[in-house]
Amino acid sequence: MGNLEINKEGKSVTYYDNVSGYLATPQSNISTSDKALPAVVMIHEWWGLNDNMKEMADQLANEGYMVLAVDLFNGTVAGNPQEAGQLAGAVRDNPSNAISNLQSAVRYLASLENVNSSRIASLGWCFGGGQSLQLALNIEPGFPLAATGLYYGNLVTDQEELSKIKWPVLAIFGNQDQSIPVDQVRQFEESLNATSVPNEIYVYDGVGHAFANPSNDNYAPQETADAWAKTLAFLKKNV
Repeated sequence: MGNLEINKEGKSVTYYDNVSGYLATPQSNISTSDKALPAVVMIHEWWGLNDNMKEMADQLANEGYMVLAVDLFNGTVAGNPQEAGQLAGAVRDNPSNAISNLQSAVRYLASLENVNSSRIASLGWCFGGGQSLQLALNIEPGFPLAATGLYYGNLVTDQEELSKIKWPVLAIFGNQDQSIPVDQVRQFEESLNATSVPNEIYVYDGVGHAFANPSNDNYAPQETADAWAKTLAFLKKNV
């Protein structure tokens, strides 16, 4: 895609009702024939659409993707775990609104003239990982995804539900995660295999929940770097 430079000039865009997200665009000398870029709906942790998520969007855009970092908390960024839990809980209590938000994000990216609408993926961490999976299970007709990625998000293991997914899934976990036991991860993997959903499931030894967040006490830089390399390879192959 040419020589890409990190773009720290992402912009705020309204993509759903009055909700604004952060749109990161690759900077490059892309020829006219390559203008239809792949794209990613990026979904934040329970902290909200904070600077860390925007930096991740910039980083992924630097790899040649249009990235829309969505906002499921409508402008609120949590300052502590209690507030984060309340915000995430409110979304889980009203799942239809979050699904509509994410569906609108897919439509928004698909509407951009420099995006290939058949090459849109979703990627989320923690709370956002669970939402990434929920988006895959609630896709609008005519707007299929090319891939779904999630880091230690809440799982669905029902085979009938998972059979709705018609594209590859990447899922990354730590074996010390107290909220998502390894047994549940393996059940998720078995259900995907049983329904012929292509998948890449990675479980890192010795790390816990949110190990890929630099601000977290569980942060594991080596495993995070490896997981990110696997994420980029997965997206490059499938999106």
